[in-house]
Amino acid sequence: MKHLEKLALYLRLRKRYQFVIDGKHLYNEILANMPQLHTFTFYMSTDNYIQHLDPLQSIDDIQQAYTNIKYGQTTCIIDYFDWFKATFHIYSLPFTFTRLEDITSQFPTIGFCTVTYLSASDVIPMEHEFFMGISRDFPMLKCFTLKNRHKQEIHHDELKSDKNASYSIIEYSHLISLDLLNVHIDYVIQFLLETKTHIPRLTELKLNYNQLETVTMNFTRDVTRRNCAKVNRLIINDSRDFSKDVYQYFPSLKSQFYVDAFHKNKIYKNPSIIKE
Repeated sequence: MKHLEKLALYLRLRKRYQFVIDGKHLYNEILANMPQLHTFTFYMSTDNYIQHLDPLQSIDDIQQAYTNIKYGQTTCIIDYFDWFKATFHIYSLPFTFTRLEDITSQFPTIGFCTVTYLSASDVIPMEHEFFMGISRDFPMLKCFTLKNRHKQEIHHDELKSDKNASYSIIEYSHLISLDLLNVHIDYVIQFLLETKTHIPRLTELKLNYNQLETVTMNFTRDVTRRNCAKVNRLIINDSRDFSKDVYQYFPSLKSQFYVDAFHKNKIYKNPSIIKE
């Protein structure tokens, strides 16, 4: 590889903390052996238990270790989950990859114009402003997976109200797939109510059936109907037959699936049986 001139490196590793944060190791063992390399873009991520981090690294410590990488600006983000776990993201700027995973509400508000797949999770609530930032900073986003079991702090009884509070409606112009299987019901409200969010191209929706039934008021609620209109693939958390009300609420629905949590979340197709 000594004649390589361009290199794009995307790595997500578990419990490889020392490899990811040690910029000197990356340079001495890999990049130094590529004398003709003039363009290097990268994204590396790892997580580890905090008790295994000795000493606990700061962002400045990690960025200092990358000063020998001469191919451009780099940045580092550290997300601490309570007291037991930390996730490290280190990447070159500008970000050029199409996939970004496991970000939190603390992730920097810079442009990620190339990202089409994003996953986010946190141990604190994610509010409307966070999702507004996602829409702004990920303008080409097509697939979004969210995991958050914590109730939103600002909640104006929108489970029963169709009115818009004093915030702007968020639009995800290119989003086609939305995964809400592992969220508090507040986030189903956040994304399905058209007074909060508009998703004009949504064709795949993953979520808990009971939450869907509650938020749509047994598939009668008009204010959640718009974001469901083009969904043709519905993936829920258990196997069941859909009533006619479901198919009327999802007029584009062609296939229905369920996730088997006992078999590594494998997705199975349900027969299209309409329950009277």
